[in-house]
Amino acid sequence: MFVIARAVAWGRLTAWLTALGNALGMLLLSVFIAVGLGPLLQRSELLLIVVQVLGGIYLIYLGIDALRHRQAHADDMVKVEEVKPSNYQILRQGFTVGVLNPKALVFFSAVFPQFVDPAVGSITIQLLIFGAIFTALALMLDGTWGILVGSSRDWFVTSKSRLVTLRTIGGVVMMALGIGVIIPVLIGQLK
Repeated sequence: MFVIARAVAWGRLTAWLTALGNALGMLLLSVFIAVGLGPLLQRSELLLIVVQVLGGIYLIYLGIDALRHRQAHADDMVKVEEVKPSNYQILRQGFTVGVLNPKALVFFSAVFPQFVDPAVGSITIQLLIFGAIFTALALMLDGTWGILVGSSRDWFVTSKSRLVTLRTIGGVVMMALGIGVIIPVLIGQLK
């Protein structure tokens, strides 16, 4: 959803760079899991909660930022002076979302270990391979969706009101994703 929201807001290149940054973040996350963060998170519920909440807060921050600047971005886009993050910022934001993604963290640390076989060889190497394969698939899928959705963006840039609506929807979606990450964590703590 993050890549799609960015595709609608800023187009295909932004979507692809977001997907690439996200994949690089998830790849680093899978390396952390493979070399020991997974077992540490399994032992420290507090650390897992902190990582989950930080990921949710970052998504909410990006959504609020999109809402705060929706009018200015719409004005500039109608004038064909797209105000968007630099390519570096896009990669960095995608990376941050990927590396702080609590669902990927849980998936990598809870699901991947189920498929390792100590008889085959190094568990760390097996986890690294699983992480690389998963990341490559995620990049292909997210990138494809982002490019497809970004292609429809051209229709939106011909109308300031459509752009404001689009940026509003994108910001709300990112905030909802962040809230959707945080609420289950908080509910889990109340039980």
